[in-house]
Amino acid sequence: MDRAQTVKSVVYLGCPAADRAETEKALAGGSLSIVWADTVASAIGELQRRDLPVLLDLTSGPTVLRGAREIKNLRASTLMFAVVDARRPELTTEAVLAGMADVFSRPLGGRRVANAIDRELGFATSAPPPAIGPPEPEDLYTHSLAMREVTTLISHAGAIRAGVMIRGEDGTGRRVVARAIHALQPDPAGPFVTLDCAAFDADELEARLFGTMEPPVRDAARSLERVSRGSLVDRANGGTLYLQNVADASARVQARLARILRDREAVAAETGESAGFDLRPMAGVDPGVDEHVREGRVREDLFRRLSVLRIEVPPLRNRRADIPPLANYFVREICARLSLPPKALSRSALSLIAALPWRGNAVELRALLESVAGGVNGSRRIGIDDVLAHLRLDGGSVVFSKGGTLRQARARFEREYIASVLELHRGRISEAARALGIQRTNLYRKMRELHVGRIKRETSPIGS
Repeated sequence: MDRAQTVKSVVYLGCPAADRAETEKALAGGSLSIVWADTVASAIGELQRRDLPVLLDLTSGPTVLRGAREIKNLRASTLMFAVVDARRPELTTEAVLAGMADVFSRPLGGRRVANAIDRELGFATSAPPPAIGPPEPEDLYTHSLAMREVTTLISHAGAIRAGVMIRGEDGTGRRVVARAIHALQPDPAGPFVTLDCAAFDADELEARLFGTMEPPVRDAARSLERVSRGSLVDRANGGTLYLQNVADASARVQARLARILRDREAVAAETGESAGFDLRPMAGVDPGVDEHVREGRVREDLFRRLSVLRIEVPPLRNRRADIPPLANYFVREICARLSLPPKALSRSALSLIAALPWRGNAVELRALLESVAGGVNGSRRIGIDDVLAHLRLDGGSVVFSKGGTLRQARARFEREYIASVLELHRGRISEAARALGIQRTNLYRKMRELHVGRIKRETSPIGS
């Protein structure tokens, strides 16, 4: 029997007694029941009776992390997942390094946990490896303060039916945010229909959206747009229409779409009868969308209807606490998809990856890790040299200013890398030194030599 079809329980080690009722309720949302374990020995005893995944609550202290290593040494095949405090990003990194398949922050989402378990079981048992579809709402990594604020806005947007404009750079997960909002609709949400306006020429885009090739109607009373059955606008009726790159749509397409959103009604092209259109528009736009409106590339009336609510999705460089678990997810997914032996990132490699600028965001991160994982022979850790071997110095993952000697280029890299690691660990010298693999005294010396300033240590994160 497929192991993925039999797992309905998880062993939970280290959960504070005060949080157990809330945790049971949360995991019940993912159809998971809990076998509580108060000690590592009791967890191992349960695992000897049944092959179950394990949740380890790292917020309880270092004992649980040591228990994770003990379980891994005794039962290497056990799937382990960590629960961390989002206010302590170092826990996320330690969880990944300890071999956790995934890392969750409180409040726990039952579907998020259940989906991660199913995914990992699929990686382990499927032959051929499971097909990996587009990211789902549960795949959002929200350990960083910036993304915790995004999840608050997602919850607010999910409670009402209004246009949502999701602004961010390419690769930041704008469509995943849109799907998360769609999934939170209180009533049956209807279909989630997506369209990239930059992928088609003007006529084909209009045909796909409306099914008809007609100029927009005049403002005469009761004159409505005509929509064909099976067009994207028709399919999105009662659900969500998510548009990417709306600035690339023609003026005629934008005018027709704005009118349908205004009238909430259209004429069926096949019958001539009018019908209500209750579709929720969302748009994924780049940071320059306001300039596009001023230039006339986006109609103001369409913009207003698409931007009743606005959500800013931060780039990866502004949410560094999310990079270690995201990189871990990509490595596991890539190895399963390419039928490679499972691999894990070393501490130095993970620190480097978390410190890089990632101007291409998750798309660039995934592409780099695919090259790295494919280039590492056998089943072993991915080291910092493996990552460095696949970094480009010409505008790719690491960008140096041109000119200067090799020594000067190395100094620039070390300066930026150390500064980024210090930022990731919020100025904590001991943690930054451990991530860099050097002694504290050597880190202080490097900081003086390279003129790296001290970063003010955060003591009370906002939004915790």
